[in-house]
Amino acid sequence: MEIIGIVRDSGPITGKQIADRLSLSRAALRPDLAILTMAGTIEARPRVGYFLNNEKSVKEPPVNPFSQTVSDYKAHPIVIQNAASVYEAIVQLFLEDVGTLYVVDENNHLAGVISRKDLLRASIGNRNMEELPVSIIMTRMPNVVTIHPEATLIEAARKMITYQIDSLPVVKESEQETTTYTVIGRITKTTITKAFLELSGK
Repeated sequence: MEIIGIVRDSGPITGKQIADRLSLSRAALRPDLAILTMAGTIEARPRVGYFLNNEKSVKEPPVNPFSQTVSDYKAHPIVIQNAASVYEAIVQLFLEDVGTLYVVDENNHLAGVISRKDLLRASIGNRNMEELPVSIIMTRMPNVVTIHPEATLIEAARKMITYQIDSLPVVKESEQETTTYTVIGRITKTTITKAFLELSGK
């Protein structure tokens, strides 16, 4: 990867200097730097810049973490019907210990997502949470950011950083409609962090 080569040859080096060498904006480069730092491949210090983590081998590892796919690491999706109440969603969220629920319709197609923040906002109001359906407060399709199983972990991480979300529903297109999706899994920031740590140690 070009970034690793630049940091290895010229580190410590600032993000701006790396962006200039790659003819990229700092905003476009930021997700890749965040992922490499999270994986421990490079390190960053304020007012110093980025430098290679010397405790890790600079040789190409047997398993390339940038080629691993979402399908290899996806977890079971946590879903809730769109007719369920906000109260039911809160209970399920805490029972499953997750930060996001995927809302499905009567055909089990992805209809939206609901997060801890959505449920917190709804619970603060004076509404009856047992009567308020999650479909009222969820983020609806097609505004949901999704990922396909054949996508790489790096693509999933970039999406989460770009859209500032903690998880992605792993989906496949419905046989009937190409704009309708079935949820087949989930990928989270925690999952990706664990995967990069595991792979970087091999």
